[in-house]
Amino acid sequence: MTHDILHRYLFDNADVRGEVVQLQDAYQQILAANDYPKAIQHLLGELMAATSLLTATIKFTGDISIQLQGDGPVSLAVINGNNQQELRGVSRWNGDIKDDASLQELMGKGYMVITLTPDEGERYQGIVSLEHANLAACLEEYFNQSEQLPTQIQLFANGQQAAGMLLQVLPSESDENEQYEHLSTLTATIKPEELYTLAAEEVLHRLYHQEEVRLFDPVDVTFKCTCSRERSAGAIRTIDQQEVEQILAEEGKIEMGCEYCSAVYTFDGIDIASIYAGSPASDSQQ
Repeated sequence: MTHDILHRYLFDNADVRGEVVQLQDAYQQILAANDYPKAIQHLLGELMAATSLLTATIKFTGDISIQLQGDGPVSLAVINGNNQQELRGVSRWNGDIKDDASLQELMGKGYMVITLTPDEGERYQGIVSLEHANLAACLEEYFNQSEQLPTQIQLFANGQQAAGMLLQVLPSESDENEQYEHLSTLTATIKPEELYTLAAEEVLHRLYHQEEVRLFDPVDVTFKCTCSRERSAGAIRTIDQQEVEQILAEEGKIEMGCEYCSAVYTFDGIDIASIYAGSPASDSQQ
């Protein structure tokens, strides 16, 4: 089975659509940046699958982020993506976290912020609480509030693979509740191992073998960090020059690290002088 792909599908006899995403390599690249506790690995996997599913629902060129914030051991967990299914993510935490910690045990009292940023047009932000049992239920509440379309979401992650499904009623003048409820009941029977190991075609056949389903061509999902030496130089430029020169005098260099991918960009005295003179850094070394 090809990993890191998203499939969209439609039902010919119902105004209902679906998506299935299966992740491995891109998920591992996100986890590789930090030594995350197991429970956070699972949370980031579910969050990554969720972001991919939501990204596939947007009809514009631009970015999307799903961010969790709370007062628990995990203060932040976020996945950023765009309409090309390029994702990156990070989490911040303190202390020891048990392997089977629940969403509430991880985040404490918190909320989820979903931000849609089109290249053209207005930015949209939706906020829901993290009071539900799991991330999928919180996202279903988001769709209930923001789009008022019946939506079911399934999310799974085990530290090695992540996967998810989305089922949603299409905007229509007809009443699709009965058909949606039937399809939703079928979708809810999916098991994590089936999504981890089976091709999307087989997953859909197992769930909907008595339905007429159109499966569209897959879309690759990739990890892509947007950090760069130029962006790091821009960040340095926002700091008072005397403060930067003091660090340079003490350390002999300035290092800027990316928490998304662990890249480190190093700047020496000549680089710093060029930055504040308005010129690009003198080389492209990391």
